[in-house]
Amino acid sequence: MGTDLHDLLRSLRVWDVELPSFDPSGAPDAPLELFTAWFADAVAAGQTEPHTMSLATADEEGLPDVRTVMLHGADASGWSFATHRDSRKGRQLTARPYAALGFYWPARGRQVRVRGPVTAAPSAEAQADLHARSTGALAAALTGRQSEVLASPEELARASEAAWERAREEPGAPVPTWTLYRLRPDEVEFFQGDARRRHVRLVYRRTEAGWVKELLWP
Repeated sequence: MGTDLHDLLRSLRVWDVELPSFDPSGAPDAPLELFTAWFADAVAAGQTEPHTMSLATADEEGLPDVRTVMLHGADASGWSFATHRDSRKGRQLTARPYAALGFYWPARGRQVRVRGPVTAAPSAEAQADLHARSTGALAAALTGRQSEVLASPEELARASEAAWERAREEPGAPVPTWTLYRLRPDEVEFFQGDARRRHVRLVYRRTEAGWVKELLWP
């Protein structure tokens, strides 16, 4: 017996938790401080993998693409993530160095959207970031060939085993294609869900004079 997708979708509910209030009038002047506070709150609320985010890019023809990646950091220089520069998203960022990020923390009914130009950090910084992570992260990076066509699962298993062995024996092994990217936001939006659908949307827009805050209709 097949599943009726539409019936299943209609049976689902969102935010089956007590949602926090958010008064945008008390928001800080710049978005990073509020992002840090919301991120820490999501962690405290037990949100699963709060550091994962959607990364949206576009290819040379302007066609959109999206995937889930990990946040590596956020500071005054921007929100950072990493990948191989010859992967699909790496090639897209070379062709069109502009992207958008999306965080969703259902444990608090919150979203954060970030978009802006993307630049690559110096190679030494990317390698340091990679080597500060786990052995598994290094092994995955050493396996390489991301987004290329895979002939068989066995081919991946052989390459992965060799990469794991090297990662254990050489924890500082370089991965020349590994690139740390930074998105410098032009716009950051904070969305707080409300049970009565009176959602709060606060957007920060970068101007020559600094950040400007605006409220949006939900």
